[in-house]
Amino acid sequence: MSGSGFRGKLYRDDAVVLRVQKLGESDRIITLFTRHHGRIRAVAKGVRRTTSKFGGRLEPFGHVDVQLLEGRTLDVISQVEGVDLFGRRFLEDYSRYTLASAIAETAERLTPIEQEPSLRLFQLTLGALRALAKAEHAGGLVLDAYLLRAMSVAGWAPALRECAVCGTPGPHRGFSIPAGGAVCPDCRPPGAAHPAPATIELMSALAEGDWTIADAAPGAQQREASGLVAAHLQWHLERALRSLPLVDRDERPLRKEHS
Repeated sequence: MSGSGFRGKLYRDDAVVLRVQKLGESDRIITLFTRHHGRIRAVAKGVRRTTSKFGGRLEPFGHVDVQLLEGRTLDVISQVEGVDLFGRRFLEDYSRYTLASAIAETAERLTPIEQEPSLRLFQLTLGALRALAKAEHAGGLVLDAYLLRAMSVAGWAPALRECAVCGTPGPHRGFSIPAGGAVCPDCRPPGAAHPAPATIELMSALAEGDWTIADAAPGAQQREASGLVAAHLQWHLERALRSLPLVDRDERPLRKEHS
């Protein structure tokens, strides 16, 4: 019996669009972070043509329901429905667009093996993009909360409430990225930072989802926390995030209306 060529199976999944790249004259390679199949790079054929039925649904940061056909090298997107196309809300908001870009790049970097499921990170990524779209919290806080929780999934969470070296309960004034986070006076290495106690408290609140404390944090603490979070993440990554230096945190403070 002669070989009849490769025939892959169809499968369906819930996904976030992380990245879009041009392929040839009319196709695109779409990097998807799926709920059940992990990170997937798939071809969307003909999506750059004006006649494409689903090109507009495959823009970065969108939450989509997608059907794929297994391929020899890359899978092929055969159907896609938009669940919530968050990216459309970011197109005219440079700050939120850059924040979403950093979230998407982090998700891609923390899923180095394709088709290896990471449900917790998928849920965090989807939740962070949804929170950015709703604009209920300052975007910079949403990003830092995401980065702290994503590092926890990766096993890189900084120690915040106890000494990273000896485990003595805090709060501690020293913070050393090589040591793993907050450090007590006995364990503090040369060159350790000395953030304000409120900054460590803010980082703890973001990691634990305490938005009452996080939303009330003044700008100085938010900036100091952002610097420590970014430095801690990039210490553990093999190379720096391209999108992080482009993040624009200069957004108008949110005002909650009271009836």
